[in-house]
Amino acid sequence: MLDKILCVDDDPITLMLCKKVVERVEFAKEIITAKNGEEAIQYFDKLFEERKVNDSIEYPKLVLLDLNMPVMDGWEFLETYMRKEYHEVFISTRFIVLSSSIDPYDINRSKTYPVIGFLSKPITKEMLENLKNQFP
Repeated sequence: MLDKILCVDDDPITLMLCKKVVERVEFAKEIITAKNGEEAIQYFDKLFEERKVNDSIEYPKLVLLDLNMPVMDGWEFLETYMRKEYHEVFISTRFIVLSSSIDPYDINRSKTYPVIGFLSKPITKEMLENLKNQFP
């Protein structure tokens, strides 16, 4: 079981479903949510500052990320995350794109980031059961 995950999606129903499925499967102890990429970056900004004082602070090991969102979409989030070099601070964090898109371009583009999977919405119990094996 992961200590903490982050679900980023602009749809409140998707966020609620994500929380329920994660809880039911006992995939993570804590589920943080963000409505868009900007909120998620603000969350990581805050964690980054906290880690300067306490480097043992828990951070999400997995981010479930939607691509199409207002304000800052999933691609802009990933670009900003990498540009701020958070991947060097939060070294264990991995991303799973959870999208309604099945565009091969999106799937290939996701491989240029620390994305370990590209899954179709909605998240299911079976998807999380399969992911458990990737997080010992």
